[in-house]
Amino acid sequence: MALSVATAVELLDKHHLLREIIQGRTWSRNPARFAGADEELTSITYDTRQVQAGTLLCCKGRFKAEYLSGCDERGLKAYVSETDFSADCDAVGIIVTDSRKAMSLLSAQFYGRPQDELALIGITGTKGKTTTAYFVQAILNAASDGKAALFSSVDNCLDGHTYVASALTTPESMDAFRMMRQAVDNGMRYLVMEVSSQAYKVDRVYGLTFDVGAFLNISPDHISPIEHPTFEDYLYCKRQITANSKALVLGADCDHADLIEEDAAAAHVPVTTFALHNEGRGNGTKADTVAWPADKDHTAFHIDVAGTDMPAESRTDTDAPRSTANPQNQRADATDLPDGSDIYKLDMDGDFNYANAAAALTIARIAGANIGYRSISHALENVRISGRMEQFKDSHGPNIAIVDYAHNFASVSALIDFVIERYGAKSPRITLVSGSAGGKAVDRRQEIIEAAQHRVDSIIITTDDPDRERAEDICETMQSAVTDPDVQASIVVDRQKAVETAIAEARAHDGFDVILIVGKGEEQWLKVDGRHAPYEGDTYIVTRLFS
Repeated sequence: MALSVATAVELLDKHHLLREIIQGRTWSRNPARFAGADEELTSITYDTRQVQAGTLLCCKGRFKAEYLSGCDERGLKAYVSETDFSADCDAVGIIVTDSRKAMSLLSAQFYGRPQDELALIGITGTKGKTTTAYFVQAILNAASDGKAALFSSVDNCLDGHTYVASALTTPESMDAFRMMRQAVDNGMRYLVMEVSSQAYKVDRVYGLTFDVGAFLNISPDHISPIEHPTFEDYLYCKRQITANSKALVLGADCDHADLIEEDAAAAHVPVTTFALHNEGRGNGTKADTVAWPADKDHTAFHIDVAGTDMPAESRTDTDAPRSTANPQNQRADATDLPDGSDIYKLDMDGDFNYANAAAALTIARIAGANIGYRSISHALENVRISGRMEQFKDSHGPNIAIVDYAHNFASVSALIDFVIERYGAKSPRITLVSGSAGGKAVDRRQEIIEAAQHRVDSIIITTDDPDRERAEDICETMQSAVTDPDVQASIVVDRQKAVETAIAEARAHDGFDVILIVGKGEEQWLKVDGRHAPYEGDTYIVTRLFS
């Protein structure tokens, strides 16, 4: 169905979003009373700078009447808004109860409902979304001859192999449907996407049903006046993925897993669980998919996949039908794989990444990936994500640096867990280089310090995307949270100098040092005053100094 003013009104009325249509002195619910209502719209946008003849404009957020200046002259056909702007332009005004929900529905329709031609995988959680998404895409690409697209907080990929830096964890709905259309036109059969709490808070995924949804874990994050006022609100928003999925993959050790399973039962959504070490939840319940170490150094893991007699041969079934979740999916009583064939090695260190791999294998299986062990193993082993658990060895001595995107209590804690587990026997001196973003998630400023201060020797507090706040103020807030007298805490506002200082201090120390540089990964910019200011990048500074 092509999108016109008439069909837009029909769609919005069907979803109980329509209030009325206004043009000049004409107010009605009947689009037939407005000239040209049956004409096909030529474009859709939420940016008035892109208005051209025949455009439908979606007015979202803090939209102001002055933005409409010049739109009549450029041929604006209609606008969708919660506010009547008939005094400010001549176009047809479609007045709705919720402009963001309306934008999502209309964008999907304008781009021909591309979601119906893709198997959709949505992944949420406080940490691990990006890594799990990349793992899933790698497996699905191997199973479908490169026909898996990706939306992530790092990159978007619309053709299975070309990665372009993304601006948001989950794109605005209009951008998402436009990119889905490009993915379908590129021959993609799958779309793997990270789903943030904000995606449900501001309706970026309104109207989408995922073939497979995944809820990895939950811990307090993004608590601020402009994001989520409470942890309850944060969790509630993330929980919406359950009722909007055909099947759910759930971390068995996830806090509030019982509540999420209650959500699934209420929505008649089958649940498959995964876990690390198969420890269950203290009530005798074991996970469906389990990962556990294959060696004492935790450099490889066994993964026993739920309900799967995984074929030993490497086989790709490119003609597999579009995925449908299997409500009968049950855990196999034993691993029926050839000896050693269930052992996986990753290019990314950390037990938590093997938990992510266990989640990814489960998701891919439920999504219909029919592929042999060797191909899966090869796909997982070759996943590398810029700025995620990247280790560097100093050519001038024994020290190492780890660059990671860790930026909240859970991820910083997991990173330090890894360092202590892997290098604790060497009694390393651990330095954390970290800041915290401005304008959001203000709780992180204290929680990053809390995660680190009793477990590291030195904290160098620095700039991390201050946006419209003063970097110095954020740093001082973080330093004020340091209560452990045994930890050395200092502020070096210039991030490049902070990294250089950490390396210089490590080299001056007689022993083995581990430097943890977190928050920015491989990003070569810092967000300052709403713009991206050039920055050399953590990985590039370390590479330069360690070479």
